[in-house]
Amino acid sequence: MKNLTVFVCLVVMTLVSMTFAQTDNQLCSTEKAQGWKLLFDGKTSTGWKSNRGKGFPDKGWEIKDGILSVLSKERGGDIITTEAFENFELTLDVKLTKGANSGIKYFIQEGNGVGCEFQVLDDDVHPDAKLGVNNNRQFGSLYDLIPAQNRELNPIGEWNSVRILVDGGHVEHWLNGKLVVKYDRFCPCFRQLILHSKFKDKTDFATFKTGHILLQDHGDTVSYRNIKIRPF
Repeated sequence: MKNLTVFVCLVVMTLVSMTFAQTDNQLCSTEKAQGWKLLFDGKTSTGWKSNRGKGFPDKGWEIKDGILSVLSKERGGDIITTEAFENFELTLDVKLTKGANSGIKYFIQEGNGVGCEFQVLDDDVHPDAKLGVNNNRQFGSLYDLIPAQNRELNPIGEWNSVRILVDGGHVEHWLNGKLVVKYDRFCPCFRQLILHSKFKDKTDFATFKTGHILLQDHGDTVSYRNIKIRPF
């Protein structure tokens, strides 16, 4: 009887695990009703392309087991959504390897990799974490502009949840359910921040009405899943 009980428990745990796994890269009925769209179906590169070419990179990116990963040292280049967005709520999960660097950029113009960036970085190892001003290059920050506050990071090798909200000039970065950055990209104080950043010579930085979502290839292995967007 004891062995049977153990067997039943293992079966139940396996079924529960399979149920949760099947929810990755899918939309529930409530999400569909709210206008959410999948940006990654877990199986194909549909909806994504190279930022420097017509198709999806033939190296440097891997789709496996429902996960989209940029691979170390293969340098396939940044990828962008084929669709551009104006006002939106974007959510996704990201997992870092030790010492890795990547980024989630928005309002990107095709062929140009410069834009607002939700920094994705191993703060403990990567040297970029110590550059910039007031930790404004650490995980969750608006890269080189506004440092993330009130962060709760999961360890390297575990998933972190990201949420980016854009409503006109109002922008929010969320990390693991906590608001870590908030700004107005059209206010004068934000323009002053740009003038004191590495983007000071980019006169059109963060001014575009619409743009693509970009996942950055920085030569390190970083994984993404559950990439969803709700345009409004």
